[in-house]
Amino acid sequence: MVAWADYKAEAKSRGALALELYVATSVPAKLPEDVKAVLPAHLAYQAKLEGEGALAFAGPLSDETGAHMQGMGMIIYRAADLEAARALADADPMHQSGARSYVLRRWMINEGSFTLSVGLSTKHLSLC
Repeated sequence: MVAWADYKAEAKSRGALALELYVATSVPAKLPEDVKAVLPAHLAYQAKLEGEGALAFAGPLSDETGAHMQGMGMIIYRAADLEAARALADADPMHQSGARSYVLRRWMINEGSFTLSVGLSTKHLSLC
């Protein structure tokens, strides 16, 4: 098994971005009613993190067919290190309350793209 730091250095040396983010996969640990009860506090917490720049992306995942909601979610944090990302995940009201549990992993972004369109006069913003 390759050490993470060694792989990251190798990726950078070959010209990859090697941007390190942290991915929490979050699953229900209690009843749906318990999860729904904490949802407003969870969303407020995520909005706070987004405003601070610590939340890159977050949202639900479908089941394997793509047709149904199964309750799993993914939260991608920007943090200095794994411990700082864990502190962000631990402070989420969903996780603090025990309504959901999570697994946290490092994620290295090497390739990809996104498109940002800004209409200056219309003040329209589109992200794809």
